[in-house]
Amino acid sequence: MKDEIKIETGREFELVGIRADMHIDKNYASQSFWKDVVVRFTRNKGSVFGMMMILLILILAIVGPTMNGYTYDNVNLDHQNLAPRVKWLSHFSIFDGAEKGVDRYAALGLSDTYYWFGTDTLGRDLWTRTWEGTRISLFIAFVAVVIDMVIGVSYGLVSGYFGGAVDSFMQRIVEILNGIPTLITVTLLMLVMEPGLKSIILALMLTGWIGMSRVARAQVLKLKEQEYVLAARTLGIGHIDLIAKEILPNIFGQLITMSMFSIPSAIFSEAFLSFVGLGVPTPMASLGSLINDGYKSFLTHPYMLVFPTVVLALLMLSFNLMADGLRDAFDPKMQEL
Repeated sequence: MKDEIKIETGREFELVGIRADMHIDKNYASQSFWKDVVVRFTRNKGSVFGMMMILLILILAIVGPTMNGYTYDNVNLDHQNLAPRVKWLSHFSIFDGAEKGVDRYAALGLSDTYYWFGTDTLGRDLWTRTWEGTRISLFIAFVAVVIDMVIGVSYGLVSGYFGGAVDSFMQRIVEILNGIPTLITVTLLMLVMEPGLKSIILALMLTGWIGMSRVARAQVLKLKEQEYVLAARTLGIGHIDLIAKEILPNIFGQLITMSMFSIPSAIFSEAFLSFVGLGVPTPMASLGSLINDGYKSFLTHPYMLVFPTVVLALLMLSFNLMADGLRDAFDPKMQEL
């Protein structure tokens, strides 16, 4: 009778659905920090799309001006104000060169002539000029990143690390520089320099790094009192080695993200300066100057404005999407905010 009671009691506490392998521990391969960053970045579809668009625009900026045999400064008054025409799309009544029902290509006897983005008021090929302008915008973006990483990061690291009177003095300089609008700075530079890329780059060197310096300073103020920094200082590590080996690697992710966010701002600044006539001189083209020229003829020839505007918008949107993805990849807690 006792045995029967034990059997019944055991059956009452018998668990269902238990497998023998469920209690075996599993080992997962460890991943480095940078591999985790890549995995999180690739899971963000928006950031991947932005990166792919940037690569596509970069490739077109490199090979685009050499694809159709025209140059950015080739003036042909006989071909002025021609609508976009693409050979393999003209059969579908798309990009067939007709504007308001009139095919000026046929009227001029240009049966074998194709301008993929059309021509401007001087007969220059807009496809070539658009991608030449994109080259300038990407060059300005690269210069802005270099200035941020060299001047902005160095200034912020020194200011935040030493603190005290050094930090106070350096921040007063930043406030003075930040109080001068970039447009006024470039206008004053034009009095002593010819308008062009040199004046824009010098203006970026004067004020474009301020945002990055503040980010670097804030990160250093947060990290310089951490235990591992205090331990390194106790062991007698010099200031330069301490900043380069202990602080900088721990804020590198935030700096990369900030530099990505500064690229659209630099591109827009160049486009704005070119739009108001303070950018690259003619006959050189930039997206801003192309938009300015297209704006004057928008009511009669809207394609002159549409193509450079779309390229500029895609470029800025793609960098913003990529920057958002990098921010979430380097700091997963930002996804919860």
